[in-house]
Amino acid sequence: MQTFTAHGGLTLPALGFGTYRLNGDAGVHAIEQAIDGGWTLLDSAFNYENEGAVGRAVRNSGRRDELVITSKLPGRHHAHDEAIATIEESLFRTGLDVLDLYLIHWPNPGVDKYVEAWGALIEARDRGLVKAIGVCNFEPEHLDRLQAETGELPQVNQIELHPYFPQAELLAYGAEHGIITEAWTPLGRGNDLLEHPVLTEVAQAHDATTAQVALAWSIALGALPLPKAASPQRQAENLAAADLALTDDEVARITALGHPDGRTYDQDPTRYEEF
Repeated sequence: MQTFTAHGGLTLPALGFGTYRLNGDAGVHAIEQAIDGGWTLLDSAFNYENEGAVGRAVRNSGRRDELVITSKLPGRHHAHDEAIATIEESLFRTGLDVLDLYLIHWPNPGVDKYVEAWGALIEARDRGLVKAIGVCNFEPEHLDRLQAETGELPQVNQIELHPYFPQAELLAYGAEHGIITEAWTPLGRGNDLLEHPVLTEVAQAHDATTAQVALAWSIALGALPLPKAASPQRQAENLAAADLALTDDEVARITALGHPDGRTYDQDPTRYEEF
């Protein structure tokens, strides 16, 4: 599978497995199926309340060294000491000795402690609690400030990105600075994206699903999508998108579906906050 590499040397597969709402025994089973099916990058968060399920599935798999396990710091714990304790709790919840990637979930600029949180993530990495660090939903202004005040940019920025919201500016920023851009909600959510005629036409041309087309489009742009699926069939279909090669014209036609107000839930990180 194609890979993406960040400025600090972190290398990730071109597709990752989202685990939001995969909780309890059913969540463990779905995540185990994903691992058995070939997924190696698993995306979780403290606020998903499923770090335990992810950790159990990873431990049961017997393939810990092949996997990249991600979690995220919630907004209510941006203060330095709280951030360190939360990262430690993430390790306790997963039952793992180290997490491969840890992200700040939202910048929460009104609280204005994201630089302090970033310093805590740097410390956690230097202590060996996590291997690599990054952020989610950070705009260029937030990223510039991290570099100005700490001298270090994230290796990953996970953002909302799908054909209705292509995020060209942030993609270009990431490419210029060696930041891997991950895409949450890559298939849209609560909208008609997967029924759009353009995606349907491209899917028919490749004997593929519209979900596969949306994921392949993201990869073609240089963004790493994180779809979630509970069924083995859907998990396998999504993973196969890594082998789907779209033409430049198809990529351009899908990108043209984007519009400035294309966010699914109007979660603009310059004003939206999540705790």
